[in-house]
Amino acid sequence: MKLLRRSLLLLIALAFAYVLILFGNYVTLPTHNTAATHFDTIVVLGTPANPDGSPSPEQRTRVLEGIREYRAGVAPRLIMTGGPAHNQFVEAHVMAQFAEAQGVPAADLLEEGQAQNTIQNIYYSAQIMHAHNWSSAEVVSSPYHLGRTSLILTTFDQRQPALALTWRTHPADWPPQDGLFTRLTLYSAEASRCLSLH
Repeated sequence: MKLLRRSLLLLIALAFAYVLILFGNYVTLPTHNTAATHFDTIVVLGTPANPDGSPSPEQRTRVLEGIREYRAGVAPRLIMTGGPAHNQFVEAHVMAQFAEAQGVPAADLLEEGQAQNTIQNIYYSAQIMHAHNWSSAEVVSSPYHLGRTSLILTTFDQRQPALALTWRTHPADWPPQDGLFTRLTLYSAEASRCLSLH
């Protein structure tokens, strides 16, 4: 009985230590590499559309936050990024159409429609930016996604110096239907992915 109790206590202690390491790593990831408040562009990271091609709740919150920042004067244009990664709909196009429906002029919207994941979101967006001689961006995504986004941006700057960016991340709102359990689950999954990438 004592051995079982000790084993159980050890398992609890190890689990607690793992959680501390996991979230300790996650909350210490950088959120920016500049103190700037104005940027050449706002990059809104993609996420899948609904199965019928309409903007998903997460797409809506990301785009709406990008629009708020655009209207606040953070940057004069937006890049919507994401290809048909999870269904046949190009994420960037669905999001750009939604932004236009919210009153953003088409001239201020660019679409990066190739990316299949966050690394490619950053890579292809950086290519678009450098083709226009832009070098700074505010990167908008869901709150749980920003840790991995920051880690990718930091690594990208080191490995792709010719495409290096001045950047900061910025959180969108949570979709209204995402309750506490969903949020904790998403944060936990992303924290685990960040630890494995770090």
